[in-house]
Amino acid sequence: MHIAILDDYHGLSRQLVDWSVLGSATSVQVFTEHIDGPGLVAELQPFDVIVAMRERTRFPRAVIEALPRLRLLVSTGKRNLAIDAQACADNGVTLKFALGHAVSAHATAELAWAHLLALFKNLTLEDASMRRGHWQTGIPVRLAGKRLGVVGLGPLGKAVGRVGKAFDMEVVAWSPNLDVQRAADAGFAWVDKQTLFSTCDAISIHMVLAESTRHLVDATAIGWMKPGAFLVNTSRAGLVDHEALYAALRERRIGGAGLDVFPVEPLPRHDRLRSLPNVTLTPHLGYVNMENLEHYYRNSLAAIQEWIAARG
Repeated sequence: MHIAILDDYHGLSRQLVDWSVLGSATSVQVFTEHIDGPGLVAELQPFDVIVAMRERTRFPRAVIEALPRLRLLVSTGKRNLAIDAQACADNGVTLKFALGHAVSAHATAELAWAHLLALFKNLTLEDASMRRGHWQTGIPVRLAGKRLGVVGLGPLGKAVGRVGKAFDMEVVAWSPNLDVQRAADAGFAWVDKQTLFSTCDAISIHMVLAESTRHLVDATAIGWMKPGAFLVNTSRAGLVDHEALYAALRERRIGGAGLDVFPVEPLPRHDRLRSLPNVTLTPHLGYVNMENLEHYYRNSLAAIQEWIAARG
């Protein structure tokens, strides 16, 4: 049996898990570089089992059907919209999910706040300016008294909102399924979508991507934002209309954005976002921490063992 472990950028899968427990008849190949395009199918054709890291590699029907040896696809995380589950079922490929650390959501909330603080305090520009020999080239913005809008009040949204309150910010929340009572039960004030986008000084998105939420933050919502407001997305790129966001950032119609997720990942080397001064960029780090990765790989190994046992 041949196993491929994809998108292990840091080469940690062999350090964190002893794959040799699967026996000498099993070989494991780790891919530390992202594979995409025509080369993906050619690289993966020899493998019976593939371990995918979240949505880093897409598995549409065309790819699944081009891998006749594939019998098990393990994805880390609770769900993976980059995998065509129906195509897996139609082609006899078992799809399993390997969960991460139970408190991994806190890491994503922390990253959202890293972006928020960097934007409010002008950190990335001041750091670059200092390294060029300059001094105080911008004016930081205080957080106390400002309004923070949280889009989505799941565990992540609640965690981000609590930190906002600790900074003495006014925190309001909205999502398509949120109402006044549910927001109050979580300790936050509910406002409608237009009020949130038009009155908040910063907005942090924490929603699950589905067809119903795709481009939830569209050109209209971005157009409602205040000229100096910040938008942070550590959730999923598809929640935001990136064409509308790029235009607003380029034309300085909003204050800035903090982005950890992108329509194409890894972000192409010459992507136009890289040239914007009013954006903080991180390479999809929201779930990337040692504890979470260890749970991902351990649970991936367990999923493979369960699959082997079920086959008898």
